[in-house]
Amino acid sequence: MTDQKNNYLLDVTDLNSFYGKAQILFDMTLRINRGEVVVLLGRNGAGKTTTFKSIMGIVKPRSGKVRFKNKEIQSLPPFKTCGLGLGYVPEDRRVFSRLTILENLEVGRQPARQGRPAWTAERLFELFPNLAERRHQNGGNLSGGEQQMLTIARTLMGNPEMIILDEPSEGLAPVIVDQLAATLLKLKNEKVSILLAEQNLSFAKRVCDRAYLVYQGTVCHESTLAELDNDQYEKYCSL
Repeated sequence: MTDQKNNYLLDVTDLNSFYGKAQILFDMTLRINRGEVVVLLGRNGAGKTTTFKSIMGIVKPRSGKVRFKNKEIQSLPPFKTCGLGLGYVPEDRRVFSRLTILENLEVGRQPARQGRPAWTAERLFELFPNLAERRHQNGGNLSGGEQQMLTIARTLMGNPEMIILDEPSEGLAPVIVDQLAATLLKLKNEKVSILLAEQNLSFAKRVCDRAYLVYQGTVCHESTLAELDNDQYEKYCSL
């Protein structure tokens, strides 16, 4: 692939991350172009979540670099990384159960970014009509799928240029997975770049442009979803 380093929205190079003395990431390298939807595919424990936490500053890499919009961010605390326009939707969702949907959205509000339309509650309710109908209900009363939608909506209230989603389809009913796929495609049309982790290959093929196969804390293969070799996927990613 031609080197476009200065044009990447997110450029992760040779990350080595640890939990205590246990090394989890080994020279993890990946790059996301503006407007792309890219997936990390791998088994549980492959290092996908640690990659995301290292990008966001939740886990401090021992070495390596993370550049977002050509700015090095690997030493920044998470709130500053978010302030630069990088949103994170964790696997465990973390909605505020005693706050209403509207109040959850207000928690995530940040000013609009230059040259981009601001996300508002009403725009998000158009994107997530299930939430619109329940806007005054507490987050703790929502189904798992509705909580996933709320977490994504709350992240979008920060007006990010890119969002990171950790296993967004896990545990969701097929009809909700279909809605989620449609939503991510709409976000792509809004020029929001997306990096997600998935084990659901069919879901990834519906929404993603490129894939990185992650195995034992490093990237073992990169390709478009159309070119992804099923044998390689089965070898490194199937349970």
